[in-house]
Amino acid sequence: MSYIRRGTHKFKMVNLALFAGGFCTFAILWGAQPLLPDLAKEFHISPAVSSLSLSSATIALSISLLLFGSLSEVFGRKPVMTFSLFVSSILCILTAFTPNFHLLIVSRILQGVALAGLPAVAMAYLGEEMEPKSLGMAMGLYISGNSVGGMAGRIISGILTDYFSWHIALFGIGIISLLASIVFLKILPPSTHFKPQKFALKQLTGSLLSQFKEPGLLYLFGIGFLLMGSFVSLYNYIGFQLIKPPYSLSQTLVGFIFIVYIVGTFSSTWMGMLSDQYGKRKILLLSLLILLIGACMTLNTSLWFKIFGIAVFTYGFFAAHSIASSWVGKAATHDKAQASALYLFFYYAGSSIGGTASGAFYGHFGWSGVVTMIVVLALTSIVVSFRLGSKTRLSKLEKLQQSS
Repeated sequence: MSYIRRGTHKFKMVNLALFAGGFCTFAILWGAQPLLPDLAKEFHISPAVSSLSLSSATIALSISLLLFGSLSEVFGRKPVMTFSLFVSSILCILTAFTPNFHLLIVSRILQGVALAGLPAVAMAYLGEEMEPKSLGMAMGLYISGNSVGGMAGRIISGILTDYFSWHIALFGIGIISLLASIVFLKILPPSTHFKPQKFALKQLTGSLLSQFKEPGLLYLFGIGFLLMGSFVSLYNYIGFQLIKPPYSLSQTLVGFIFIVYIVGTFSSTWMGMLSDQYGKRKILLLSLLILLIGACMTLNTSLWFKIFGIAVFTYGFFAAHSIASSWVGKAATHDKAQASALYLFFYYAGSSIGGTASGAFYGHFGWSGVVTMIVVLALTSIVVSFRLGSKTRLSKLEKLQQSS
């Protein structure tokens, strides 16, 4: 059984399917983000409390990733991903009818659980089916689907909320996601290199914990946590900043600011290819520096300069996430779905913790408080990436010594 190579018809079908799956997953997950000011106003709650509608979904998703990653080792990659997409799409439609904030939180938690199936398994699927030389680009294309889904979900929900209500916004995203799920089911090829395991809780738990012993994986988990904490901190509260004077933008215009996600679609693929050519460590560091610069640029009071800073920040984030994601698949020596699930567990835990914590910074210090928190997280991730490079080089040296 040959591996899938770049340029073939099968390569295109896999990436189109995972693009559709990523679109569905992240439109549902992040489509609630532009709704935060409306939720705060309608339910008479603070910005930090309104962010729980997002954090509740991401923390539920992060925990469920560990379950779905293990289940896919037993039931297969495509069945688990397909189940996740259809159930989460239906739940998104039902969430549109929630009458109060408490029920909305419960609905978002259920969505977070259901959404975990695709991100927990997609990276492992690619790691198993793609030839090594094509993996960087394939992972970048998958991440680009995530970025387009996140962008479209935010824009659609912003427009529909402005002209109708946040209920209609969630309903519309659910219908679109259901259609994307059908596309995924029809065109994704079944796994050819997957070997199912028997369901043994002790064995699955042991293999999950053993991932922490793999060289470099723990540092990659930390980078994922810090990256997503930074990303959600910026996007959760930029809407609050821009609907206030002196900007006073409408929800539709704030929603369209998320079109800067297009640069993430480009950077995840382009920087992923560069990492294949020049090495993951160098391009990861470059990406983190770009993220840091972009965050600092948003402190400028000029609207256009602020938007440009958001674009630069987004470019660096998706590039770094793409590289770290593919690095996990390379660093894991067994049960790659579990390793990917652990990376994403820390990634979304960073979203939940960072997104809520930065709300306190915004409440006390305004936008400069949010940016200060992002700078601290970004600098920490740069330090961790240096440690990762040292650990990786040491591991390679030890393997060479053992083989000689």
